[in-house]
Amino acid sequence: MEEKITRPTDYFGVNLALLLAGKIKPVHQSFDDKKFIASVKKQCVTQSLTQRVETIADNLQLLLPANYPKAIHILHKIMGEENPNETGMFKEFYWLMPVGKFIEKYGLEHYDHSIEAIEELTKRNTGEYAIRPYIRQYPAQTIRQMKIWARSKNFHLRRLASEGLRPKLPWASKLDLYIEKPKPVFDILHILKKDPVKFVQKSVANHLTDYIKVNPKPVFELIKSWSNNGNEHTEWIIRHATRKLK
Repeated sequence: MEEKITRPTDYFGVNLALLLAGKIKPVHQSFDDKKFIASVKKQCVTQSLTQRVETIADNLQLLLPANYPKAIHILHKIMGEENPNETGMFKEFYWLMPVGKFIEKYGLEHYDHSIEAIEELTKRNTGEYAIRPYIRQYPAQTIRQMKIWARSKNFHLRRLASEGLRPKLPWASKLDLYIEKPKPVFDILHILKKDPVKFVQKSVANHLTDYIKVNPKPVFELIKSWSNNGNEHTEWIIRHATRKLK
């Protein structure tokens, strides 16, 4: 049933259904892998990449246990080793994108289980999309969690603390919550301003660029306060964030 891959979207159709079914079945033997694969194959024919990711997530929801904590426990089991590389969602762990969509759509009433799952997901793929509904529904609680992640030893979690809060994250709906009053977000970026990992630095710089577009006055004040502090990582972030202004 596996199809020849000729386009990027082909990775996210029946091929991905086969891959996921092969990982889920050994840890959850009652999973109806044949039904899952056939359903994804039928539905994905004319869909875009993002639609296919959502279709796969929806089919997981139908065929995994109705109890969300049990379902997310199964999905946690298939995640495998953590990603040691500075790569996001289109590299080795692209196949986890439907898991992120599953958490995003179906876990909102289970904050603790979902935050734990997002933490594990982002160490392999990315949690930047899955986290956004939680920011909207549990803003204070999620900001506190992201401050913890900003101080993590794991650079994927530090990156998520910035990337998940970006107001204009590509492929995501606009996050309006902190545009007019960005202090909670800027407090997190302040923690990350000297981060030595380029993967994190790029996220912080892109985050600043977003704010230059949506609310420039406070972000220019933030950038000014960071300037001339003698830290090479902060200086790189500022240069990258403002590169299109020159």
